[in-house]
Amino acid sequence: MNDVIAPLILAATGLPALFIAAWSGRGGSAHARGTGLRWALIALCAFIAAIALYFFGGHRGAAMAIGIGFAVAANVLVVSMVLHLRRGDTGAARK
Repeated sequence: MNDVIAPLILAATGLPALFIAAWSGRGGSAHARGTGLRWALIALCAFIAAIALYFFGGHRGAAMAIGIGFAVAANVLVVSMVLHLRRGDTGAARK
């Protein structure tokens, strides 16, 4: 039973990112779709990490690697989203 709680909590943390993806991508512009895509990828990372944690969570080293991999992937996507948001609707990079 205890091996199920951590993956469920991790999967539950991906749900708000999925709802934000749907909400932010509804604008229809390329900029809105790009923002929604990045939010959806963050949710996907959370779901994949939850599934991996469920199957390999019994092994301490694997659980640690999954946690580190999820943290790195989510942070890379957040940096990508910040850079995307800085570009604005025009697509030109700001100085």
